[in-house]
Amino acid sequence: MAREECKALLDALNKATACYHHLVLTVGGSADSQNLREELHKTRQKAQELAVATGARLTTALRDRGLGAEERAEFERLWVAFSGCLDLLEADMRRALALGTAFPLHAPRRPLVRTGVAGGAAGVAARALSARSLRHEAERDFVVDDLQELEREIRQVGEMIHDMEMKVNVPRWTVQARQVAGAELLSSAGASSTGFVSIEERTRPCDLNKALAATVFSAVLLAAVALAVCVAKLS
Repeated sequence: MAREECKALLDALNKATACYHHLVLTVGGSADSQNLREELHKTRQKAQELAVATGARLTTALRDRGLGAEERAEFERLWVAFSGCLDLLEADMRRALALGTAFPLHAPRRPLVRTGVAGGAAGVAARALSARSLRHEAERDFVVDDLQELEREIRQVGEMIHDMEMKVNVPRWTVQARQVAGAELLSSAGASSTGFVSIEERTRPCDLNKALAATVFSAVLLAAVALAVCVAKLS
């Protein structure tokens, strides 16, 4: 029961990490926006919550001395997959911090151009734009606060990885995979070769017809050549 729960949590963490990685790649591009930054924040929070829950379940299971050898081997494989997922999450968080700092959504505004026009119109325009200005200020504050929070969360993830290595000693090079290296590629290659055999089988009657036609053509050609030689001798 605990193993299935850990697998479900790890699967959810993998999906959240993959989604976060995809979103990070769009920071600073044409699709970058306030909605993207908010979605990054939500996805990052979700991934960290899943990481904490998954780490707690796996730590409890691996510290159980009554765990069987087969069960322990399975939990160690899940632990290695979890560690790799955390490493990717930390790397993407650092990338998001670098890109978010390099490409701020709201750059400092330039001073307005002095046109020489003064009077009540300026006050009316200021009141009309006040709501939008407040909204931009709020968005800018969110982006700045989010980057500061991201720095703290990067340190927290790093501390989580360190604590994991201190509580549970599972060297990655000692964990054996259940499949040989490249098993998925071999299976796909086998499926492809099976498809080729079926194609050959379907085209075999066509090949026989071509061979028969070539044989008949060759016989006719030989007969024509022999007839031409006979005519030449008679003449």
